[in-house]
Amino acid sequence: MKLAAVLINFSVASFAAQALAVQYEQYILAPSSRTLHPISVYNVDGSVVGAESLVGDDLGSATFQGISAVTFDYGKEIGGVVSLTIGEVDDDQYIGITFAESSLWISGIGSDGGSFSQFDSPLWFRPSGPGVYTVPREYERGGFRYLSLIKNSTETLEVTQVTTHFTPMPHYSEDALRNYTGFFHSDDELVNRIWYAGAYTNQLCTISPVYGNSLPWLLIGNSDEISAYWFSNTTISNGTSVLVDGARRDRLVWAGDMAIAVPGIVVSTNDLISVRNSLDSLFALQNGTTGQLPYAGVGFFPDSYSETYHLYTLIGVANYYLYANDIEYLSNIWSQWKTAMDYSISQIDDSGLMNVTLSADWLRFGMGAHNIEANSILYHTLQQGLILSRALNDSGVTELYTEVAETLKSSANALLWNETAGFYNDNETSSLHPQDGNSWAVVANLTDSPEKVARISANLQRRWGPYGAPAPEAGTAVSPFISGFELQTHFAAGNATRALELMRLQWGYMLDGPYMTNSSFIEGYEFSGALHYAPYPNDVRISHAHGWSTGPTSTLTFNVAGIVLEGPGGATWQIKPQLGDLQSVHAGFSTGLGLFENRYEKQDNGTFKMVFETPKSTKGRLSIEHSECAGTMVLRDLGGACDDTVVDVDSNPGGRVEFANVVGGRWEIDFKCSS
Repeated sequence: MKLAAVLINFSVASFAAQALAVQYEQYILAPSSRTLHPISVYNVDGSVVGAESLVGDDLGSATFQGISAVTFDYGKEIGGVVSLTIGEVDDDQYIGITFAESSLWISGIGSDGGSFSQFDSPLWFRPSGPGVYTVPREYERGGFRYLSLIKNSTETLEVTQVTTHFTPMPHYSEDALRNYTGFFHSDDELVNRIWYAGAYTNQLCTISPVYGNSLPWLLIGNSDEISAYWFSNTTISNGTSVLVDGARRDRLVWAGDMAIAVPGIVVSTNDLISVRNSLDSLFALQNGTTGQLPYAGVGFFPDSYSETYHLYTLIGVANYYLYANDIEYLSNIWSQWKTAMDYSISQIDDSGLMNVTLSADWLRFGMGAHNIEANSILYHTLQQGLILSRALNDSGVTELYTEVAETLKSSANALLWNETAGFYNDNETSSLHPQDGNSWAVVANLTDSPEKVARISANLQRRWGPYGAPAPEAGTAVSPFISGFELQTHFAAGNATRALELMRLQWGYMLDGPYMTNSSFIEGYEFSGALHYAPYPNDVRISHAHGWSTGPTSTLTFNVAGIVLEGPGGATWQIKPQLGDLQSVHAGFSTGLGLFENRYEKQDNGTFKMVFETPKSTKGRLSIEHSECAGTMVLRDLGGACDDTVVDVDSNPGGRVEFANVVGGRWEIDFKCSS
């Protein structure tokens, strides 16, 4: 629901990142304590006397009489290690625990599944007497909202407390879980909640490296079986924390997921050590002969490869360098990076495009041939390679990367653009117009005209349904992962309102729709809105906390608030807000260089005011859209060192005013219509 514009006091007082984050702490979903208790009873079956007494922190007394069960609700997605405090108990009793992220999968016979083919079995305790019984750490449940206690015998058993030790973000102290280094606020409450749910989802997907999935066990059994083998006991990286794809599953490192999750992390918690640990785990598995990088990290099948995920790993290095300004890390990994790029370039044939021979991708169907998605990602990666080579003063690859990129761009537009459809074809033998390839073509700037960008954006919108944007390359799926790139496509087309509409439609459904967690973002679902994901034969497998679904968190900061880092750590930057149908926005985040912040408020009669701050050691440029009236725009240095810059703006719908070579500091822009 849109709310009335929030009036912002444009004080010249210094902005403090932590204080501003606290200002919006009502949206932060991370807990203030690692010790969590249920907040309500969701359901009772059979006779459980006093179930409500187990809600909250205090000791209670719930007596299970005969075959019975109770389901507790934690109110939001959490993850961790469960303990039960047992009171009175008859001899030879068992009590079981099942978990569910979605209320759709609450069950007394199993937990939502960790594999393609089966539910996960309950965890059973056999208490010998009163005391605290804790789940073994290898059965840590990384993601759940609902916890059920089941007793399957006729005797009586008393439970006096249910506790979960919250295990995400293991390298953060308990009191630091909510200390975000970034923040976001606008006049739209749903948009605000979406930003913070994305930030929290990425926190849930940051785990201890020694509790990754033990994947081989997950593949045992038939579709009608329930497996006990869902251990989380595989060491998947070095360090004390690592970013994985999903909180519950797969709990493995996947480079594609990081392309969306990492920017969202940067603008919220800036937890770059977990990102680096994840990248290191992938490069440790690089094929020393071919240069190929793995499809996924330790714990997945070691000889599996993907053309696109190979490239996503290289993009991950470029992103890490941009946000962390870690030239030493880049220098140490550069040789491996170039070897990996050589492999991708070697897959280009006489068409000028990479011929994809590996089928693995993000769960799309039919990957192969001169695929527009893979070639767009390769084009983008080549551009990143040129940036990295300049940072390292390595001119040896400049000519090669430039020539290959130019050929890719011209070949893709000649062979794959469908003028009639206003889309790129998936490949030259296909009539499929994929969401991934068309979005990535725009994001990578593979398009060769603004008109193509505009047409792709408009045509993508025409395909939306009531629950979001389709990914026809994955059957009936809605892919929040690829829709994250579609959001960027609409901003690139200059249509912020369209991007915001998709956020409210799709991520609003993921946040508040039936059977969702109301706190974290689901991996994927069906175009009909059903909790079915076409690439999976088992709906119970779907993850409800997946980092690849957090695209709005970064796009709201980078594109709506318009804070764009162009040089490492933000040494150079651009401020280019695109508010669309929002009336106000206030956002910021910190890097190693300091705070980047922007406040923008539309006022009456087409006027607006903007105050932004960047670290004093930096410099950048501004691109400011003005309203549809003539008027005067004033750029004012709030530090008082520079004279005002005054620009007379002619009436020009959609026009922008550009300012170059703006030094870091606190600045104000005022625009007032003259008529």
